[in-house]
Amino acid sequence: MKNKMLKTIFLSTVSILFIGCQAKKDEPIAIDKEQIKNEIQAIENKMAEMFNDRNVNASLYYDENAVSFSQNKPPINGRFEIEKSIKEDLAGFPKGYQIAFVVNEIFPSSDGIQVVEIGNYRVSDSTSTALYTGNYIAVFEKINGKYLCIRDMSASDRRLDSNIVAETEKK
Repeated sequence: MKNKMLKTIFLSTVSILFIGCQAKKDEPIAIDKEQIKNEIQAIENKMAEMFNDRNVNASLYYDENAVSFSQNKPPINGRFEIEKSIKEDLAGFPKGYQIAFVVNEIFPSSDGIQVVEIGNYRVSDSTSTALYTGNYIAVFEKINGKYLCIRDMSASDRRLDSNIVAETEKK
């Protein structure tokens, strides 16, 4: 009888330990989409500020291995090359041109580490008259606690060419 009782206690203890030591199933992480959207919009605002000041520091926006896709260009690989391309593009813009980025939608991963952003932009002249607009998609990844763009793609509603620049300079 004593043996049977010891066996029961032993098996019960082992069973309790086995069940108690099992890994908990991953519970979904609560993410605040509005907070993430605001965070991404702040990043876009900073990027617009750098564009408008003609002083772009791509390390504040892009991951070092980012890839950027633009109209009429091959993919641009790496933060250094993206910054170089942006600066070349900005050199062709007349003074007073301003850009603004607006986050329309975000689609965060279930853990909030990656975020797909869909937005639009507007380029205006010095009188705030819209010259052209466009749309973009950006993929951000949280790296060391900060969202950085790892991929982006943009498309203008109309191409900025020398005729548009000449027309706006006459005004």
